[in-house]
Amino acid sequence: MPDLFDEALNERLAAQAPLAARMRPKTLDEIIGQRHLLGEGKPLRALIEADAISSLILWGPPGTGKTTLARVIASATEKGFIPLSAVSAGVKDVRDAIEQARKRLAEYGTGTIMFLDEVHRFNKSQQDALLPAVEEGLLTLIGATTENPYFEVNAPLLSRSTLFRLEQLSDDDLTTLLHRALEREKGTADDDALAYIVNLVDGDARAAYTSLEVALALSTDKHVTLADVENARTARAIRYEEDDHYDIISAFIKSIRGSDPDAGLYWLARMLEAGEDARYIARRLVILASEDVGMADPMALVVADAAARAVEFVGLPEAHLNLAQAVVHLATAPKSNRSAVAIWAAEADVKNKPAGAVPAHLRDSHYRSAKKIGHGVGYEYPHDDPRGWVPQDYRPPEVAERRYYEPSDHGYEKEIGERMRRLRDDDEDTE
Repeated sequence: MPDLFDEALNERLAAQAPLAARMRPKTLDEIIGQRHLLGEGKPLRALIEADAISSLILWGPPGTGKTTLARVIASATEKGFIPLSAVSAGVKDVRDAIEQARKRLAEYGTGTIMFLDEVHRFNKSQQDALLPAVEEGLLTLIGATTENPYFEVNAPLLSRSTLFRLEQLSDDDLTTLLHRALEREKGTADDDALAYIVNLVDGDARAAYTSLEVALALSTDKHVTLADVENARTARAIRYEEDDHYDIISAFIKSIRGSDPDAGLYWLARMLEAGEDARYIARRLVILASEDVGMADPMALVVADAAARAVEFVGLPEAHLNLAQAVVHLATAPKSNRSAVAIWAAEADVKNKPAGAVPAHLRDSHYRSAKKIGHGVGYEYPHDDPRGWVPQDYRPPEVAERRYYEPSDHGYEKEIGERMRRLRDDDEDTE
C-alpha cells in the first residue's frame, strides 16, 4: 500500500509541477546548450559516460542547467546519490549523508555522490564539515552555484574539485527549448512572441519556461501572441548575482577611466536599479578620482567626495543626481594616473630597498640639545627664500636619485610639470 500511495503521489506531483520541471531533460542528449562541456568528446560528457565523476563545482547563471546536469549524472552513475539544498540543509544533514555514504561503501562497496545545490549558501563551518569526506574519497561532491566560487567556496574544498563554468543559453538554444515545450503542451506561438520571451530572460531557461507557461494560460486556444507575453511579463527583472557585482563595477570604472560619460551613466543606472549600495559606488568614485584623474583635475577628488557626502546626507533616490554629476565630471575630466604610479613606485622602494636613516638636517630639532647632536643643523627654511623654495636633499642617500612623480601633459598637471621643470633648472643653475 505505501508503494501504491507513493506512486500515485509522484504522478500527481509530476502532473502539477511547473513547466520547467516537466521539461527537465533526463539524458545528456536531451540537454540543450553547454556544448563546450557536453558535446561529443568534451570533458564533462566523457567523465559522465565513463562513470568517472570526481568532485566538481558547476558554476553558472540561473537557468543554465546545473541541477538538470546533476540529475542526469545521478541517472547515469552506479553510485548512490544524495541531493541536498544548502538553503535548508545544515551540518547535521551533511553528517547524516556522510554516515550513509560510509555504510553504503562498507556494505555494498558502492560510492556516493552528494549533490549540494546553492553551495555558496553554506558558511565556512558547514563547508569544512564536508572536507574530510571529500578528501578521503568517501563522498563525491557535486556543488552548484550562481556565485563566483573563488569568492564563496572555501579554498581547500575548491582545490579538491574540478570547476566547470556553464554559460548562458544562446537565443537559438532558448528558441529550441520553447518549441519543445509548445509541442509538449500542444500549443503554438507567434514568432515575435517567442523572440520577445528570449529577449526578456537573459539566457535563463527556467525564466523562459515560466514566461511561456503563464502566456499559455492567458492565451486563447493555446496560441501565444506577443500581447500574451507582454501580459505575462509586465516588467523586465534585473538579475544581479555576486559575480555580476564585480563585473558591472569593473565595467563602470573602466568606462569612466575611458572618458565615456554615457557608458558610466548606464552602468550607474544598472547598479542602482539592481539595488547596489550607493555608498559602495561613491567610495569607488572617490578612489577613481585620485587613481585615474589625479592632478590632471584636482577638483575631481572634491567632486567625488562631495557626492559621497551627499549619499550619506541626502540618501537615495535623490542622491542618484549627485552620483550622476560625479560620474559625468570624472568621465569628462582630463586623465592622469601619475600620482598613483608615483606612490606605487615609492612603496616598492620602501619594501625592496634599504631603509635609509632620516638625514640629520631633516630631523626634529624642537627640543633641548637637539642641535648638540646635529639634528636640524643645515636645514634651510624655504619661506626665507624669495622664491619660496630652496634646493636641498629631502631623502636618504639610498633613494636620493629616484624620481617617482612625473607629471603628464594633461589638464592642470601640465602646469605642475612646467613648474617642476623650472625648479629643477634653478637647482642646476645653483649648482
